[in-house]
Amino acid sequence: MSVASERSEAVEETTPASVDVVVVGAGFSGLYAIHRMRKAGFDVLCFEAGDGVGGTWYWNRYPGARVDIESVQYSYAFDEDLQQDWKWPELFSPQGDLEDYINHVADRFDLRRSIRFNARVDSVVFDEEERRWQVGTEAGHRVRAKYVIAATGPLDATNVPSFPGIDTFEGELHHTSQWPREGVDLRGKRVGVIGTGSTGVQVVPEVAKVAGHLHVFQRTPAYTVPAHNRALDPDYEREWKENYAQRREMMRHHPNALVLPMTQHGSVFDHTPEERLAILEEAWRSRSGLLFFFLFNDVLTDIRANEVVAEWFRGKIREIVKDPEVAELLCPTTYPLGSKRLSIDSGYYDTFNRDNVTLVDVRRDPIVELTPKGIRTEEAEYDLDVLILATGFDAMTGSLLRLNVVGAGGVPLREKWSGTPWNYLGLMVSGFPNMFLVHGPGSPSVLAQMVTQSEYQIDWIADLLSHMEQEGLETVDTTTEAERTWCAEVTELANGTLFPLADSWQKGANIEGKPQSYMIWVGGFDAFADRCDQVAAAGYDGFVLKP
Repeated sequence: MSVASERSEAVEETTPASVDVVVVGAGFSGLYAIHRMRKAGFDVLCFEAGDGVGGTWYWNRYPGARVDIESVQYSYAFDEDLQQDWKWPELFSPQGDLEDYINHVADRFDLRRSIRFNARVDSVVFDEEERRWQVGTEAGHRVRAKYVIAATGPLDATNVPSFPGIDTFEGELHHTSQWPREGVDLRGKRVGVIGTGSTGVQVVPEVAKVAGHLHVFQRTPAYTVPAHNRALDPDYEREWKENYAQRREMMRHHPNALVLPMTQHGSVFDHTPEERLAILEEAWRSRSGLLFFFLFNDVLTDIRANEVVAEWFRGKIREIVKDPEVAELLCPTTYPLGSKRLSIDSGYYDTFNRDNVTLVDVRRDPIVELTPKGIRTEEAEYDLDVLILATGFDAMTGSLLRLNVVGAGGVPLREKWSGTPWNYLGLMVSGFPNMFLVHGPGSPSVLAQMVTQSEYQIDWIADLLSHMEQEGLETVDTTTEAERTWCAEVTELANGTLFPLADSWQKGANIEGKPQSYMIWVGGFDAFADRCDQVAAAGYDGFVLKP
C-alpha cells in the first residue's frame, strides 16, 4: 500500500449528508480551496479521484515530468511560514518534489480530513426546489451542498485517441497521465512514444537513455528551449525568501503572474540582425526555460516578428540535429512560435542523434492501426514491447463535462457547451447557480503561473460567498448577456494575437469532433484580476444574487 493510500484511509470518515461547499479535485487549487473555505467559516468537503493529493503532480509521474516555472515562484503564497520553511532542491522541480510539497501542505494544514479519496465525481445536479447541488461519486457518495467549486484543472481529462486495434496490442500500453506509481521497466525494450507536445518533449530523452530502441511518432513538431535546470543556488533561494512579499506583489501585476529576472528588448525590429542574433544566442545559452520567450514584445502579435525568431529557432534545430532530414522533420513550420505552449527540455533535440532513436513522421505516413505486435503505418510496421501515449488531454472543458453537471431547468452543461463554452470571467456559467470554476475556459488558465492564479480565484470566490452569507443571499448566478459579452471579449483579444492560428488543444483542435473556439483569456493575469476586482467593487456587476 502506498503512503498516500495509508494517509487517505487514516482520515476517511463517515461522509456527511450535507455541507456548505463541495470542492472537486485535490490539486493545488482544490487544497487551497479547502483551506480558504474553512478560514471563511464554511463546512467543506472535497472529492478526489486519486488516492492522494497533488492533482497534475499526482497523476503525471512519467519519466522526465517537471514543472516549467521556477520552483520559488510555482508555490503557495498564503502562509509566510510555509514560504520560509520549505526548501526546493532544484530550480525547476521534478514531479516527485512537487508531490512531496503538496503532501506537506495537506499535512501541515490538516486538509486530509476534509477529503474523500478514490471518489471520482460522476454527478453534479442542481435541485431547484432546495436550491442545493446534489453531488455523487462513482464510489457511492451522495452529498448536498449549497456551493460547488470545480477545481478539476484545465488538463485533467485524459485523451486516448481511438486508434483502430488499440485493444489488440499485446505489449504494455501507458498514457503519461496514468503512469504507474511503481514505474515501468523500459530497460532494453522496444518502446514507442506517440505525441511530441510538452509531455513528449520531457519523456522522450529519459526513455531514450534506457530503451533498446525508441520510435517517436510525431505528427506536429514542437518548439522547445533548454531548461538549464540545476540545483537551486542557496543564495538565490535566500534572496527570494527575503523578498517574497515584494515578489508576490509583482506577480499579481504581471500578465503571466511571474517575476522575470531578465532584460526585455522591445520589438524584434528595434534591433539589427546582428543584435537580434546576439540577444537570442545569449538567451539560449543562459536563460531559464520559458523566460526565453519574453525577450521581445511583438512575437505573439506580429507574424513578421514571429517568423524572424522562428527561423532562428529552426536554425538551432538544424545546428543540433546531425541528420539533415531528421532536423527538417523536427522544424515546426505549420504554426507560429509560441501559439502552442513553448516547451522546456533536457536534451530533446540531441536525443535524435542517438543510434537507438528513430523519428517517424505520421503526418506524411499516418498510423493505420495498432496490431498485437505494435504499430502499422501506411508504409511500415513497428514491433514494440511498450507503447507510451503522450497524447494530452481534452483540455479546458473535458474535466468539467465528465462531471455530468446538470443545472437549473434540467439543462446539462454538455448541452450548454455544445458549441461555445459560455461563461462569465471564467468563473461561472449562466443557469448553473452557486457553481464556480477554477482555471476554466475564459480564464488566463495555462497562460499564467497557475498557483498564484489559483489563490487569486479562490480568494475572490471566498469573498463572494462570505458576502452572500453576510447579506442572507441564497444563490448567485450570472446572465446570458454577461457571459456572451465576456466570451466575445475573450475571442476579440485572442484574435489580436497569433494564438488562434495554431491547431492546439487551447481551442480544442486535438479532440475529434470538438467544437473549436479559442478558450483562454490572453489579456494577461493582471488585467483579468483587475477586472474581477472591479466587478466585486461594483456590487458583483454581471452576477445575479438572490435572497
